[in-house]
Amino acid sequence: MKEISLKYGCNPNQKPSRIFTEENKDLPVTVLNGNPGYINFLDALNGWQLVKELKEATELPAAASFKHVSPAGAAVGLPLDDTLSKIYWIDGLGKLSPLASAYARARGADRMSSYGDFIALSDECDIHTARIIQREVSAGVIAPAYSKEALEILKSKKKGKYNIIQIDSSYVPNPIEKKQVYGITFEQGRNELSINDELLSNVVTKNNQIAKSALMDMKIALITLKYTQSNSVCYVKNGQTIGVGAGQQSRVHCTRLAGQKADNWYLRQSPQVFDLEFIDTLSRAERDNAIDVYICDEYEDVLAEGKWQNIFKTKPKVFTREEKRTWIEKNENVTLGSYAFFPFSDNIERAYKSGVKYIAQPGGSLRDDLVIECCDKYNMIMAFTGIRLFHH
Repeated sequence: MKEISLKYGCNPNQKPSRIFTEENKDLPVTVLNGNPGYINFLDALNGWQLVKELKEATELPAAASFKHVSPAGAAVGLPLDDTLSKIYWIDGLGKLSPLASAYARARGADRMSSYGDFIALSDECDIHTARIIQREVSAGVIAPAYSKEALEILKSKKKGKYNIIQIDSSYVPNPIEKKQVYGITFEQGRNELSINDELLSNVVTKNNQIAKSALMDMKIALITLKYTQSNSVCYVKNGQTIGVGAGQQSRVHCTRLAGQKADNWYLRQSPQVFDLEFIDTLSRAERDNAIDVYICDEYEDVLAEGKWQNIFKTKPKVFTREEKRTWIEKNENVTLGSYAFFPFSDNIERAYKSGVKYIAQPGGSLRDDLVIECCDKYNMIMAFTGIRLFHH
């Protein structure tokens, strides 16, 4: 097929809308089910590039959860422990395939942001992964293939209207890419930068020993940033993003936003959250929202207004700021990636509060010496890549 007509563009008033190749060649994508829209395809194609590169860099199955042209989460297929299985609501699903574990991690990184996501999978979608997708609110999925059983499960979503896209994994895009803004055509070479060990070899801090697992996390952070709207910062731990900050005008606001998401991810694993007893009628999404309210300062208002009875079986105690800070301080060995250099050391100070030990960033700031000095103060390990990762 050489083109696919879409219902409309970004908004219903933007018609006509279609996707096609200028070379009049067949598209590398096939719609197996549903009617994907303009934004769906933007998320699908950006997500596919991300997971394809993650697998190439780590040799592990990868998954991404995309929302509005930036990843809410991305991960590789490492096994899940009991704690993560419980906070991702998959503890009753039995043994998972590596691909299913990758998607559970990608979705679980920031479950509120992932609500209604478009999913990207690096490998054939298997029955284990399809069963997880079936349970979640999602707009669609892109993968290079689908098992017969997985396809049947996915086609049953959204009353048979779930968007399922298959992509040719051998497809190689034109090395020159174009886009139009206000009737003017922009042209540039595709960002074909390879995120590899060599890119991370310039360690500039006194502590220069990067653990093997941290090296993988650095690659995950940088590849994720490659497909995240700038300004962008990404926190990663144990093979998955735990906080992505996208589209901010200030670098430190990005670091704070992503750091808050990383803190929330870790707070979900606290005894206070594990002990919450939800009423039986609450859905997983509603539980996610309730946890988010519980771990933020708004919960005192919920208690004061007596609304807790609509959420919990028993009245939970307030999770105090001191208790939350004490728990967050237990998080460690987190990796931080930045799409561009850190202009001030305040980014490092904020990252340290969320357990960051490893940092990958381009370097090149006039204040690099102060940023390195701050890292040395906390015995952090920082690599300068020399390459920025702007994405717009």
